[in-house]
Amino acid sequence: MTDVLPIPVIAIDGPSASGKGTVAALVAQALGFHYLDSGAIYRVAAYAAQRGEVSLEDEAALAELALHLQLRFTGGEVILDGEPVGDAIRSEAAGRAASRIAALPALRLALLERQRAFRLAPGLVADGRDMGSVVFPDARLKVFLTASAEERAQRRYKQLIEKGLDANLAPLLQDLRERDARDVARSAAPLQQTADAVLLDTTGLNIQQAVQQVLVWYSQASKTV
Repeated sequence: MTDVLPIPVIAIDGPSASGKGTVAALVAQALGFHYLDSGAIYRVAAYAAQRGEVSLEDEAALAELALHLQLRFTGGEVILDGEPVGDAIRSEAAGRAASRIAALPALRLALLERQRAFRLAPGLVADGRDMGSVVFPDARLKVFLTASAEERAQRRYKQLIEKGLDANLAPLLQDLRERDARDVARSAAPLQQTADAVLLDTTGLNIQQAVQQVLVWYSQASKTV
């Protein structure tokens, strides 16, 4: 009997604004894989809670809401209840709200199987905080992608300015440091580099260099399967 190999997963974890989403999406495109932006799921949950006037402190209510989200990703857009919400969930306020509720164990559990359902042939590239440690512990390649807080704040500042939004570098840097502290310290699936993950510091790299490195690592990992 021939063993059937599991659908391959590349798990890319790292702190906020490290560039992992852009890198993951481009790696998925290069390989013809599906893509999971787990951060968007938490942002949608926070947005839906605020829209439905559910307290971000009510863990049980948030978990129940998460179980029934009518959510899908289509053509690069995030659709909630049949309506695109991509712009709404990308605000700094939405990011802060998502970071707060992501620390709640009941909510994380409610969203776990929903994230795993994205694992479809021919493969998946997933980015987030706990893709390699919790959601896909058997991922073929695990990458911990990071950059200095200063570099990440500069990137976020540039993104906001390019979108025509008001931005101030100092508050962005402070917010990133606070998010990092919450993500590392939380009891449920804290942000961490697992022992079997390779470190990719993108402080001195551009997007193309980071993508190429991940592709090289994946090719090497696939040869050992």
